[in-house]
Amino acid sequence: MKATQYNALIIAALATTLATSGCAEDPSKAAPQATVGEVKADEAKTSEGTKPQAAAAATKPAAAAKAPAASGKTVALAGTIGFTGSKVTGSHDGVFKTWTGSLVMGNSLETTSLSFSVDTASVFSDPDNRSPWSEKLDGHLKSADFFDAGTHPQATFKSTAIKEGGEGAATHTMSGDLTLRGVTRPVTFPATVKIDGASVSATAEFTIQRTQWGVNYKGKADDLIRDGVVMKINVQGKS
Repeated sequence: MKATQYNALIIAALATTLATSGCAEDPSKAAPQATVGEVKADEAKTSEGTKPQAAAAATKPAAAAKAPAASGKTVALAGTIGFTGSKVTGSHDGVFKTWTGSLVMGNSLETTSLSFSVDTASVFSDPDNRSPWSEKLDGHLKSADFFDAGTHPQATFKSTAIKEGGEGAATHTMSGDLTLRGVTRPVTFPATVKIDGASVSATAEFTIQRTQWGVNYKGKADDLIRDGVVMKINVQGKS
């Protein structure tokens, strides 16, 4: 095969690869969009203007949950806190290997509070599909382009309301304050929350726009990073 023919085949193959990879699906479009409120300048102060609005999507009533066994009791949580981010050519999953969480029981599920705090430096990309590039990606995610772990070592969430009825298959709608890179915003999203005897669990997948928390890195000019990030919460505990 002549060199010119070989080069033409290589170019054609690269063009096909780029065309195919450029059509990667956007996972943030498949998950419910969280309702996000204005930045809270002081976490200790809340006002009517910063409370998230009710989700516009239709909700369905949930089956009545069993009341927590003991009001005021704190239940330690385990499970996974993670996310999926994407760019033009594909997507990456991530989890936080170090985090703590708890559920403080109320007189009912609606007065129960869920919170967690993650160590941003513990971010671990593509846990089920590690590659030689994964460690480099881990380092980049910890940098100022993304989580800025050196300056903001913790990201936190604390619920402010858990109400019956949720979008799609969710049983409830959860509201709370999400803090990332030192920016706190109220968010509202669908979740499935269950209390069955001594066991409690909460799962949720919802999309946020990373730029609303100051994560503005755009990526390469020919492989831009999308703004939508799918947050993934799957936690359990026993009282």
